[in-house]
Amino acid sequence: MRERLTKFHEQDLKFFEPEAKIGLLATINQGGLPHITLITALQAKTPAELIWGQFSEGLSKQNVQINNKTGFLIMTLDKSLWRGKALWRRVATHGADYDMFNNKPMFRYNAYFGIHTVHYMDLVETYGRETLPLSRIVLGSLLTKFAKTAVKQKTGAARILKPWAEGLFNRLNSLKFLAFIDHDGFPAIIPLIQCQAADSTRLVFSPLAYREELHALRMNSHVAVFGLTLEMEDILVRGKFCGFEKHRCITLGIVDINWVYNPMPPKPGQIFPVRELEAVFNF
Repeated sequence: MRERLTKFHEQDLKFFEPEAKIGLLATINQGGLPHITLITALQAKTPAELIWGQFSEGLSKQNVQINNKTGFLIMTLDKSLWRGKALWRRVATHGADYDMFNNKPMFRYNAYFGIHTVHYMDLVETYGRETLPLSRIVLGSLLTKFAKTAVKQKTGAARILKPWAEGLFNRLNSLKFLAFIDHDGFPAIIPLIQCQAADSTRLVFSPLAYREELHALRMNSHVAVFGLTLEMEDILVRGKFCGFEKHRCITLGIVDINWVYNPMPPKPGQIFPVRELEAVFNF
């Protein structure tokens, strides 16, 4: 059972400050579905408050103003991580925090963009410092790779993931994370590094790592899975969790993909279902 805290430990705050880390924000869209965004400028301002800087547009910035319940994950280079839930509260476009973000090297010396908005969130709960269970993740990845070909869709199914995105999920050194709507209405994030693509329509994963959390997923619930490489290339998919099945004597969780999103600037946007081209100008 995880320890549930309402404040960060004071000594942990310094680990959130570096730019060289992974920050993820899970939000809920207008349809009540989970969404995940990479926000490296995510840190704690105090033991009870989080802040993050915005330099590009995207769905998460719209989502928090529709539903202010969020989930977050911060992972440092030494694979320590902090997870939890927070309530988005307000934004600021000037002030000490605005200056702090824009004086960090990533933005201070960037000729193309800087932080234009600072977002503030109240911490609801966190679970203290965690470490990735690397041995279980490695074994789970190998088991997933061995069994995933038995979970492919029938021949002739229309392609959903592009070959590049399918390859990203199948890289053993890429990072993957799953978000779902928890029983309290907040989105929650689970590391899912062992997740891989069985084909372009389906993701599969061994529940060997984070077994208790993954087995709490509800059948036919909507989940989002975020894939990220060390080169900061990323892709977001959403789909229906189809439960756990045994294939080649190995238990695998299955997600049928029904939505794909490119989160990368300068132009984030939906990839699947394919949208029809729209005229920019009317003559």
